[in-house]
Amino acid sequence: MPNDPIKNLKTVNMITFGGGYSLPAWVAQHQGFFADHGLEVNITHTPNSVFLMKNLIEGKFDLTVTAMDNLVAYQEGQGEAEYEGACDLVAFMGVDDSFQSLMAAPGIQSVADLRGKKIAVDALTTGYAFILREMIARAGMSDADVTYERTGGGPMRMQAMLDGKYAAGLLATPLDRIAADRGFNSLGTARELLGRYQGRTGFAQRSWIRNNEAAVIGFMRGYREAMDWLYDHNNRSAAADLLMANDASVTSELARLSLDILLDAKGGFWRDLALDLEGIRTVLALRTRFGVPQKTLNDPAPYVDLALYDKAFP
Repeated sequence: MPNDPIKNLKTVNMITFGGGYSLPAWVAQHQGFFADHGLEVNITHTPNSVFLMKNLIEGKFDLTVTAMDNLVAYQEGQGEAEYEGACDLVAFMGVDDSFQSLMAAPGIQSVADLRGKKIAVDALTTGYAFILREMIARAGMSDADVTYERTGGGPMRMQAMLDGKYAAGLLATPLDRIAADRGFNSLGTARELLGRYQGRTGFAQRSWIRNNEAAVIGFMRGYREAMDWLYDHNNRSAAADLLMANDASVTSELARLSLDILLDAKGGFWRDLALDLEGIRTVLALRTRFGVPQKTLNDPAPYVDLALYDKAFP
């Protein structure tokens, strides 16, 4: 519902990726759930994870919803971007298990068929590249058997794949469905490969959270109200309209198919926004295997603030 323009709202600058996985944020903004908790949330869509992480750490943005692996990478000095200042990030909510599918060009029927091919990634050392590398390894290949090229975030990566520049790449819903409509094949999903996995996650610098705790709690509550709204089937048509309004490539049929995935009762968005500690352990296991410089990581505790979640949802 429209917000009262007289209401004094605190501005929160959010950076995230475009695509259907940002639907809860669009809903919270459009339906006034953020405003109901005293917030005006400005949403910026990043071209890639390097831009996102650099500008988040440097304070140009307040918080993000993006891959948990990005938080761990930069916290452990394994990130790709150079930045000024201190990195002290912490996660306060979980959103999904990533919805990632390995999509391959027509004619490629298996991961093994990617030998000698170019594969698109967002960034070589962050995000979901490690899921892709694990898929390659389980197909009996090494990184040397394929060529990874940094291509940017999901929409940019998908377009480069559709343009024939790359044989494959990880895409999240609804981008994977768009590619499928163009004849691309799914070679497997992160869920099938890894089981529990902490995908998109809300996080920010600890110093910003300390100084803006009420805003973070309001953000979390507005986000969860958006989840409740999305999971109300009476709102499905309005949700599809919002998805199409924010992504010109999404048709009405594609919106319907995407919402069936994003709002699946068992595998869709995490309605309660709870962090999945076992899923974070999977993130840490992949980073232990592939991260540079090499580190053994197995404890989720340094990367999460469970007390903040308890304050938001007592």
